[in-house]
Amino acid sequence: MTIKEVSEKYGISQDTLRYYERVGMIPPVTRTPSGIRNYTDENVKWVEMALCMRSAGLPVEVMIEYLKLFQQGDETIPARLDLLTEQREVLLEQKKQIEQTLDRLNYKIARYEIAVQTGNLTWDKEFDYNDGKIK
Repeated sequence: MTIKEVSEKYGISQDTLRYYERVGMIPPVTRTPSGIRNYTDENVKWVEMALCMRSAGLPVEVMIEYLKLFQQGDETIPARLDLLTEQREVLLEQKKQIEQTLDRLNYKIARYEIAVQTGNLTWDKEFDYNDGKIK
């Protein structure tokens, strides 16, 4: 696949694809004899992984480290596992924070919906900033 085809398929710019390759988020892309990028199935899998990880909020540095470890071979499997496990913990904490924020937002929306019907805005619960829960 050409860089244009990959760009269109995944809805990202060609510059982003070049950046991913330049900084080491994906391995060097296969080139034609004339030097044009020719994305193989393996290259595309790396692009997909990079996009997935970035959409999940993983830092560029984590992807670069993961690729470096991968390229060093199977002896880095434990290190790759640790890296991915750490990132999962970060994502789980972010998910917890998002869920707490949604709980608070849903409570406020419910109270405002009642206020629209009754003409009176009241709060029968409080938000505890320490544990992120509505009480």
